[in-house]
Amino acid sequence: MKTLISRIVVTCGILTIFTIDVYAQGSDIYGPGLKVNIDEEGEKYVRFLIWNQIWARSGANNPGTMQNGVAADRAWDIGARRLRFLAYAQISPRYMILSHFGINNQTFVNGGASGASGTGAYGQGKKPGVFFHDVWNEYAVVPDKNPLKGTSNNYTFYIGGGLHYWSGLSRMTSASTLNFLAVDAPIFNWPLIEQSDQFARQFGFYAKGKLSRLWYQVSLNKPFATNMDPTAENVAVDHNTGKPGYGGYFDWEFLEAESQLLPFRVGSYLGSKRVFNLGAGFYINPEGTRSIDAEAAVKQHDIRLFSVDAFLDIPFGREDKRMALTAYSVFYDYNFGPNYLRHIGIMNTGTLDPAFTGQQAMEGAGNARAMIGTGQIWYTQAGWVAPKFSANSKTRLQPFAAYTYKKFDAHRQSGSFWDMGANLLLDGQNAKITAQYASRQLFTEEGYRFQRKGEWILQLQIYL
Repeated sequence: MKTLISRIVVTCGILTIFTIDVYAQGSDIYGPGLKVNIDEEGEKYVRFLIWNQIWARSGANNPGTMQNGVAADRAWDIGARRLRFLAYAQISPRYMILSHFGINNQTFVNGGASGASGTGAYGQGKKPGVFFHDVWNEYAVVPDKNPLKGTSNNYTFYIGGGLHYWSGLSRMTSASTLNFLAVDAPIFNWPLIEQSDQFARQFGFYAKGKLSRLWYQVSLNKPFATNMDPTAENVAVDHNTGKPGYGGYFDWEFLEAESQLLPFRVGSYLGSKRVFNLGAGFYINPEGTRSIDAEAAVKQHDIRLFSVDAFLDIPFGREDKRMALTAYSVFYDYNFGPNYLRHIGIMNTGTLDPAFTGQQAMEGAGNARAMIGTGQIWYTQAGWVAPKFSANSKTRLQPFAAYTYKKFDAHRQSGSFWDMGANLLLDGQNAKITAQYASRQLFTEEGYRFQRKGEWILQLQIYL
């Protein structure tokens, strides 16, 4: 009994300690989260990560926008981009389980519980519904370490299944939301987002592992059902026939190896590792969309998505002034069927003004932009961790910039989008303030460029 009580006391004590080890998915300055050992050796444990990202924004709306029933050329708001909780347990040397839940995109007018509207306790934007992002189990057929000898394996093999984030396509398709270089992902890195997936996840099975310096992950998934009906000739929309989707991502690690315990790929190590990877990936879903021809005959189309990318994160300079460079570039070739196009505005608070008589944008109201479509996207971002303010200071500054080139078949012209800003790293990625200005290209209904709009974002991020 005394032994049991002492173990409980020790376990509760560990809940107050932040630990750092090789499994860290963020900066080594702070650690991966709260850990509870469930055996004396620490080989069986439970870890918890809790994080929030609060956004304050001000910017120009697309032409013809209303907010809460009032015409609005500009908008400002404060809302929750992400409020999340994640726990995973290594319950044996070979078996791991993970659960991840939370909310996203709550604003003063939307993002609330299902059916929330009007004014009152369940008025618009209030009391959002918490849902599971990930729920999956994993078994190590060939683990990182030999459980009998304790030696490292150069070749590993894991299998798992559930509602998972191991689908592949690109490094940024598996991006961690804890350590972005910019204020957020560009969103088109999740090409099925909230159509045939659940917030970038699908139910399915996956396999992952490494072959020396080659990392691989492949998956076979059941896409969520889509049933949109095409209304315009030769314009594909999401309407699948129930066939499985399959994908994968492969990258070669030229310098230090990254932890692959979890699928969440690091956006910036802040110079805590020397990493240079080249990767490529794909996702295919037969008969994932449909269109109609001039005679209204229905045609099914395969979704075929491909990518190649490169990631660099490297420290340089004197130890007392240690700086770091982070850079990432990816090229996507997307085919969803003829002239497929989706417009998305993150935490969009605008609606179309029916009384507006000017030139409207193809993108619609608020901060929506041409996000995902059949065509090509090239995205590049780079950032620099500046020297320390003082020898003993944890506070760092990381200015960054990003550029996106998009050429969609549904547009007559290409579009350029850019972002620039800086992270004020108060304690690595675990406590930071990000300021970013984003400029987006708008198109006419005929697919020609005609305006640019901008938006300021201030983010407060904490994670434990």
